[in-house]
Amino acid sequence: MLIAGAQSLEINKKVVNALNVFPVPDGDTGTNMSLTMQSAVKEIKNNKASSLEEVASLAANGSLMGARGNSGVILSQLLRGFAKGVKGKEKLSTTDLAYALKLASDTAYKAVMKPVEGTILTVARESGEKAVIIAKKEKNIVSFFEKVILEAEITLKKTPDMLKVLKDAGVVDSGGKGLVYIYLGALSALTGNAPTTEDIEIIQQTVEHEEYIEEDLEFGYCTEFIINASNSNIETLKNTIKDYGDSMLVVGNENVVKVHIHTNHPGEVLEEGLKLGYLSDIKIDNMRLQHRNENFQEAVEAPSKTQKKQYGFVTVTMGEGLTKIFKDFDIDYVIKGGQTMNPSTEDFVKALNGIEAETIFILPNNSNIIMAANQAKEISNKDIRVIPTKSIPQGIAALMAFNLENTVEINEAQMIDAIKNVKTGQVTYAVRDTSYDDMPINKGDILGIGESKIQAVGSDIFNVSKELLEKMVTEKDEIITIFYGEEIKEEYANELLDHLEKIYPECDMELYYGGQPLYYYIFSVE
Repeated sequence: MLIAGAQSLEINKKVVNALNVFPVPDGDTGTNMSLTMQSAVKEIKNNKASSLEEVASLAANGSLMGARGNSGVILSQLLRGFAKGVKGKEKLSTTDLAYALKLASDTAYKAVMKPVEGTILTVARESGEKAVIIAKKEKNIVSFFEKVILEAEITLKKTPDMLKVLKDAGVVDSGGKGLVYIYLGALSALTGNAPTTEDIEIIQQTVEHEEYIEEDLEFGYCTEFIINASNSNIETLKNTIKDYGDSMLVVGNENVVKVHIHTNHPGEVLEEGLKLGYLSDIKIDNMRLQHRNENFQEAVEAPSKTQKKQYGFVTVTMGEGLTKIFKDFDIDYVIKGGQTMNPSTEDFVKALNGIEAETIFILPNNSNIIMAANQAKEISNKDIRVIPTKSIPQGIAALMAFNLENTVEINEAQMIDAIKNVKTGQVTYAVRDTSYDDMPINKGDILGIGESKIQAVGSDIFNVSKELLEKMVTEKDEIITIFYGEEIKEEYANELLDHLEKIYPECDMELYYGGQPLYYYIFSVE
């Protein structure tokens, strides 16, 4: 059912992506949810699960580490709750399945700091609540699930009435739509009419690293294994093996725990695992002797091993120019991602594990990445501070506010305060016909987005940029910074700069090559 659900979502992810509130080329909910499901499927395949409980647990663990974007993180929590709901079950009755769906929703709601109705959460909750009622009378599993899906679809159709932005855009919630596709895939497996007879292809990008040289690595053996046990304490195990090496990941539940660590003494780590239960899927690689191909969706820039410092930084961006700008701030890791390519929780965890610092700040620079960053913070045993930056200008403003001489608490407070004082503008194009605040928008139109609202629509990048800034800049503003994208020639960017300097002579103007895809310009107004 899980594999069929993942297949169904993969086949229809473009439909889900198209349900973006704004008609801009960064609709990625379907992609994020599909990649999250594929991580769950991959975990199941790699570990040869033999029971319903183990399959559900592996799916939960795989989705946790592979979660991308807000929708992916919420989906991983739904799978986590579902795994709790089927614990101890060899097969599921309609009552059991209803309980698991309800617990999935409850778990996801608890994981979100401020749940918003009219989203995937609502579709999961209302269908889960209805499932409990339906199960009291319906004992046929296929009929039961058909009725649950019907309820999910009814709720999905109501989401525009719950969220004004959905109604204004004329779309239903994309995350809820993705969840319905997962349910439909699971149903097709029950009826024997799966979307495809072949397993979905696990989408991955292989990143080749330079051959490791012995003196460059403090810990030489990548050690991975599964502990099959009962009533194992994950936190105790973490504390026990943390001093054996670095890059440690310990995830799972009371019965199945996955361990990953870089160490010089894999045998001693395995001995600690054996104290809890029997081991399976043991994998030890000598990293000093071989090239490693990491199944890691986004490439990250890694610093060399140094003595532990006071502060470390992880940020996310796309574009050669923006990457260089952040590196100039001495960022430890720049994860290549952003719109349409949200980093996973595992991407953040791997970046965090590579930094030797007492405190590490994460700058997500995108509202759809903040949840994955916070989930990585919960997994890590380091002191992690997530600064909720929602744009590149906010990320840069936060770094400008940082002071090496200040305490962690003062720096965190000042960085959060700094992002409140910067306004972000973006110029891109429409990918479909729609309307917004009574403005008709045609596919291919140039859009000016200021502070998360469409402020200007037209056919010319120059004029839309000018109109957008007219609505953003006030007499109190002092600095306008322009980052031009990969599709804009430098001469055109300078023409815009010259024009803006005449319109806003009281403002300091700065122009930088960002090289970002999809967005012709990113404006920072302070």
